[in-house]
Amino acid sequence: MNQTPLPPRVVPVVVAYNRRDLLGEVLDALAAQRTPVAKVVVVDNASTDDTIEVARAAGDLVDLTTLARNTGGAGGFAAGMALALDRHDPEWLWLMDDDTVPTAGALEALLAAVEGTEIVAAGSRVIWTDGTEHPMNTPRQKPFVGKPERIAAAKAGGIAVRSTSFVSMLVRADVVREVGLPIADYFIWNDDFEYSTRVLRGRRGIHVPASVVVHKTKVLGSTDADPGPRFYYEVRNKLWMFRRSQSLSPFEKAVYGASSIRRWIKTFVRSDDRAVLRDGWRRGYRDGTRTRPRPNAMSLDGLGDATLAVRAVEG
Repeated sequence: MNQTPLPPRVVPVVVAYNRRDLLGEVLDALAAQRTPVAKVVVVDNASTDDTIEVARAAGDLVDLTTLARNTGGAGGFAAGMALALDRHDPEWLWLMDDDTVPTAGALEALLAAVEGTEIVAAGSRVIWTDGTEHPMNTPRQKPFVGKPERIAAAKAGGIAVRSTSFVSMLVRADVVREVGLPIADYFIWNDDFEYSTRVLRGRRGIHVPASVVVHKTKVLGSTDADPGPRFYYEVRNKLWMFRRSQSLSPFEKAVYGASSIRRWIKTFVRSDDRAVLRDGWRRGYRDGTRTRPRPNAMSLDGLGDATLAVRAVEG
């Protein structure tokens, strides 16, 4: 009698910070996947609500790590991915925020698209609570994609992409070990852009519309919505990326750099508090040109098992 092959070993990594109710929804949705996950690594970024209790209530499915300080989304994913690799021997990591609720077939569709292919990363279709496409998580289609790759992606029901979002990103574990972890010092914003383009430089990625997740942000907004003081991170991290990272080619840096400048202008024009954006731009430009991100082992020092796991993966 032929036995049904076991599904790949997938370990989701969820970064949580003060969204206990949404985290509960995310963990329930992961437990209800039609293709079972092996374990869920939850990184609590020093929450002050009942996040820890919600994670513990999920039982043995969850491997919970509580960090002593808030390391932002970037640090949380770096720590969580390192712990997943160190403890659970995954074939794939599935990255998502604590406000990303996957539908029951989300993982099944991602795996169907990558099975038997050279694809190393896949992203889901992201919708808002009303079912509309979420403009914050639009994938970047791969420019100048070759015909074979375009046809292969279409046969898998998807689109070849150059980058994807941490709001449901499936990435092959061996590639993570090869390219390293997200850069913790980014803290928030552009950490997934830098990381996914690093993973996909010279490799294949796919956007899978059949895999659907709900991104439960408070409002339906795009990346050029008024960010307020967080504009600092947008400017600093983009400059770090364009000046320091090898995730993009020089030509790509010119193209995406021009696109970023247009987006910054649009954000400024639409803002109700331009003084805040000017201050964010000034500080972001200063730090983005005069400093560089520290190695993860330094950024995430003093965090116990998470620090040790990061050093093991990147050392």
